[in-house]
Amino acid sequence: MKLIPVLLAATLASLGNVALAQEKILNLYSARHYQTDEALYANFTKQTGIRINRIEGKEDELLERIKNEGSNSPADVFLTVDAARLAKAHELGLFAPLKSTLLEKSIPAHLRTDDWASFSTRARVIVYNKARVKAEDVQNYADLANPKLKGKFCSRSGSHPYNLSLMASVISHEGEAKAEQWARGLVANFARSPKGGDTDQIKAVAAGECGVAISNSYYVARLMRSTKPEDIKIIEQIGIVWPNQATTGAHINVSGGGVLKNAPHKEAAIKFLEYLASDDAQRYFADGNNEWPVVASVKVENPALAKLGKFKADALPVNNLAMYQAKAQIIFDRAGFK
Repeated sequence: MKLIPVLLAATLASLGNVALAQEKILNLYSARHYQTDEALYANFTKQTGIRINRIEGKEDELLERIKNEGSNSPADVFLTVDAARLAKAHELGLFAPLKSTLLEKSIPAHLRTDDWASFSTRARVIVYNKARVKAEDVQNYADLANPKLKGKFCSRSGSHPYNLSLMASVISHEGEAKAEQWARGLVANFARSPKGGDTDQIKAVAAGECGVAISNSYYVARLMRSTKPEDIKIIEQIGIVWPNQATTGAHINVSGGGVLKNAPHKEAAIKFLEYLASDDAQRYFADGNNEWPVVASVKVENPALAKLGKFKADALPVNNLAMYQAKAQIIFDRAGFK
């Protein structure tokens, strides 16, 4: 009979150890592939003592993995770029409701949903060749469909999430009919078939292969911060326009994440997301990957972002970017924007 208290004490001690282990581990599934994030994660561990086990992969692969793992999934947090990809996780029912007073106070309402939040933003800017195109001719996204730019527009694939989110914003603001008219105008102005990534478009504009393109802002900022002679030359050849400053503002997309429904370390997961909204983490996003903080009070000391200057950002709710993704793809397909 005396064994029972001993066994009970051992069991309680074991449960205590499990609880302690849960507090000190976070399993992160991340589709962000930036080397600078290493410092971000290391700082979290230093501050909290919680060790991060990280699995990186492409968004669709990670989402499929989480779905297949089901209730046995070890994943605590899913972190990725683009509102549409975060919305897909929501649609698959993978996220738990996100309840944090700190996040609600820190992050503007249009940059979060009931189960995921944005932690940095990037703008989709217009890049033009200063010798071939006048800045006044490309002040708005709509200008890119103007026939005067025939044979001058370059882009990455119309099926890429960055372009789909931009099109989703156009649909949300202008309606489907105008959005399709715009898409057809873009296709009519192609200098070549869509290919490559945003950096490839910038290089093509600088080389004169194209007159104008669109790019996420951080690709431009990376080139601006580079000391390589070839990158310095690229920046000398191009000009940057913040689009739609007199109307809706420049389209922005986000990096964000949420706590997964079956997360075994939910408390640690919330701590991690709250950490991402801290001043330290917000500065890592800005300085490390040339993104903008979502927390307005954070001061950024990034020379490239400072040189790009202040701009009016589109305040469209991130949910809207997800809402029109399917329509965006249909419109691009109909217009021949492959």
